[in-house]
Amino acid sequence: MKDTPAGHRAELMDRALELFAAYGYDGVGVQNVCEAAAVTKPTLYHYFHSKRGLLEALMQDRIGGLLSPLAELKAAGDTPETLRFAASLTMAFARNNPTFYRLYLALWFAPLRSEGHEVASKFHARHFEAMEAVCGAATRGKPGLRNRNRALTASFLGMLNNAIGLALNNYSALNDRAASDLVDQFLYGILRPAAARRRESDNDGDIPSGT
Repeated sequence: MKDTPAGHRAELMDRALELFAAYGYDGVGVQNVCEAAAVTKPTLYHYFHSKRGLLEALMQDRIGGLLSPLAELKAAGDTPETLRFAASLTMAFARNNPTFYRLYLALWFAPLRSEGHEVASKFHARHFEAMEAVCGAATRGKPGLRNRNRALTASFLGMLNNAIGLALNNYSALNDRAASDLVDQFLYGILRPAAARRRESDNDGDIPSGT
């Protein structure tokens, strides 16, 4: 498979992802990627034209696994449940694609004029828009939250990405319990209402442990 055109392209993206996540996009050169993939520079340039083109193809190829399910997420008619679906989905994606999500988070905070940030920013914008639609659906019909959706989305996505970043560094877990706890904290603060605490007690043992 590796000796086919599709195999060469996939191998280059896989090796580039590993290197970019380990050393940073700016810390890796075209030659490093080619050596890791055991191909020549002309092969890389044939498929991607440049290192920037490689990163763009990599982002396009991987982020769809998160953005497509988010775009299809239907409001459950209940704010906590809708946000839990979104948080669980995002955490599951990060758990299944830890190397990619580590790079994805790093590029959120890359220098503004850096090539990596320029490439990733449009994918970050699409992610924010997808999450904004989810938050808008979750808060629809709640007058007190009118005109606050963008700020609420920024807070929710910020909390979610921070939790994922910590989990990827082994400070916490990425599972349904973590997603539920994050949504409770987002909605109620650290002092959750009795109903939320009762739900947590009722669900003990029902939520997968994850990793």
